[in-house]
Amino acid sequence: MKSYAAKTVEEALEFAANDLNTPVENLIYIVSDKKKGIFSKKVVVDIYDLPDVIKYAEDYLLHITDELGVESTVNTRLDDDIIHITIDSTHNPILIGKGGKTLQAFTELTKLAVSNHFHKRFRILIDVNGYKDVKYSRLNKLTRRLAREVAKTKETYVFEPMPADERRIIHNACTGIAHVRSESTGEGPRRRVQLIYVD
Repeated sequence: MKSYAAKTVEEALEFAANDLNTPVENLIYIVSDKKKGIFSKKVVVDIYDLPDVIKYAEDYLLHITDELGVESTVNTRLDDDIIHITIDSTHNPILIGKGGKTLQAFTELTKLAVSNHFHKRFRILIDVNGYKDVKYSRLNKLTRRLAREVAKTKETYVFEPMPADERRIIHNACTGIAHVRSESTGEGPRRRVQLIYVD
């Protein structure tokens, strides 16, 4: 972590960007409570790295599982700017929940906590002991089968609402299948994918 002081947050970020030779929008920062200067007020901006973000997300998740009385460990990898965190615990089914609902809630809470803390949005995917990988594989196979059906019957198929990471699997699975395109519709938790026949 490095700290930069200036009269305004914008100036401090500009100093940091010049010093670190990176655009302002790439900076991960927190406006510190500390003030510098005896006669003039200066704000202090603390600049962080991606490993700091990952550590914060891991600690947040471990704190939640501890509060639930579930002993767990986390393993994290960075892939295409997505932070993948895998939890393994003594009670994996509790952390997954029915249909993965609890796991989805963990993901949303962690993303919110991290973005609030660092004033920046990060793509974070949380899995419990490979549950998501298995789900992705099944969803991929199901989508390809349904897409072939749509190509044959020319009738649109609409999936149940699902999170963004699962919708992405469907869109990717449709790529290259003739006469079928995928499209997301709806807002927020009601967002879903439909497979549509095209001539």
